[in-house]
Amino acid sequence: MTPVPAVPERNTKIATEKIFRMPEMEKFDILVLGSGPGGYVAAIRASQLGFRTAVVERAELGGVCLNWGCIPTKALLSSAEAFHYAGNGAEFGFDVQGNVTPDLAGMVARSRGVSAQMTKGVEFLIKKNNICLLRGNGFINPDKTVTVTPADGGEAVTVEADSIIIATGSHPNSLPFAPIDGKRIISYRQALVLEKLPESLAVIGSGAIGSEFAFFYRSLGVEVTLIEYLDRIVPLEDDDVSAQISRSFRKMGMKVMVSAQVKKVDVSGELVRVEVETKKGREIIDVETVLSAVGVAPNTQDIGLEGLGVEMERGKVKVDVSGGTYRANVEGIYAIGDVIATPALAHVASAEALCCVEHIAGIERPCVNYGNIPGCTYVVPQIASVGITERAAKECGLSYKVAKFPFTASGKAVACGVRDGFVKLISDAGTGELLGAHLCGANVTEMIGGIAAARNVGVKAADLKHTVFPHPTMSEAIMEASEALEGMAVHI
Repeated sequence: MTPVPAVPERNTKIATEKIFRMPEMEKFDILVLGSGPGGYVAAIRASQLGFRTAVVERAELGGVCLNWGCIPTKALLSSAEAFHYAGNGAEFGFDVQGNVTPDLAGMVARSRGVSAQMTKGVEFLIKKNNICLLRGNGFINPDKTVTVTPADGGEAVTVEADSIIIATGSHPNSLPFAPIDGKRIISYRQALVLEKLPESLAVIGSGAIGSEFAFFYRSLGVEVTLIEYLDRIVPLEDDDVSAQISRSFRKMGMKVMVSAQVKKVDVSGELVRVEVETKKGREIIDVETVLSAVGVAPNTQDIGLEGLGVEMERGKVKVDVSGGTYRANVEGIYAIGDVIATPALAHVASAEALCCVEHIAGIERPCVNYGNIPGCTYVVPQIASVGITERAAKECGLSYKVAKFPFTASGKAVACGVRDGFVKLISDAGTGELLGAHLCGANVTEMIGGIAAARNVGVKAADLKHTVFPHPTMSEAIMEASEALEGMAVHI
């Protein structure tokens, strides 16, 4: 790695506080718009490298991920898992006295408490790294100064920065004929803090957000209908994973509709009426609440990009991704995370943040490998994957091998009562390169990082079979699947 260049006479002892006014214009080396997993990571790395740094945030520190996405959702799903075990104690040899009933208010309170704790952690890191925190809406002026207007109507302040990193994240998308009203048609934000369980819920979209909330509410007894436009649920995953999750969802009593297009949502009646077009014709579904989980849209409006002449494409900032600089077409303007055309994942935004800031510092480092980004979905069984799917391998005309090891043959899975799922590996038939890994089962989200690391350093599928995995663990299935690629698996 290239040594960090000297930064003479740079004052990093900046008071961290809610700054709404200054006696004169403040000048920073790097200013970051947004404090999500891209923004706060960028600000911290910038400060670590000696840059005079500021971060602008109009809402909660930590952004959507810590407050309305990854973290609070996982807290709710953890509560649902505990509820499941409590209600099925007989399977594990204990008896819970009385009926086990879900306490949604308690679950939500715990989830919000977890988010609050994480937000305080980010605040601590901001202070620790001497980063100036500017509370309010940031707007980049044509001269590339930034005006921060407090949400409470206080006096605006204008600051300068040599480099501006846009990390403003995204917001829930909605169907044009089904706008989110926060009451009868809700987004993930409202789904996180419902005051009571609805009798019935229709979830439009079966990506990670839709599937996780469909699973959560069905776990608590809500009648759930999951509607997916494509031919399988969790459509970005391998077909075998989609089939496993579909079976699991149906087994728990969820109605799953695929190749189904929502044509109309009517909120005029006592129940919300959802009109769905399927291969069998039109079907009417009446539910108490509709959750719209049809993706997210970038927060690139009203921050001054038009006046700057920043080049955009489909609402996202065009930047240098292949070079790893994340520089826009305007000098000194950078963008990372959900506002650019890369996977809208928290860990991707953080990786981009580090690359972007280290580029500004003149440090050479590998670019983000977008072909090796792990994805996780926290339903039961969990989903974790990295690399290409078998369908993609076929479409690309690759010569490949594929093998699966089912968790029904795993001693640890059987002992823990979590037998659903498998490990599936795809390798190049000629070179042995590990093209993809698709895991479906208990705790597989904790296993996928090791496979991503292996692929990152060029480990081949055969190398996995020569690795001694600990016993008994779920991870042994990785070794068994690599053996199965050669038709040599011992336990199946």
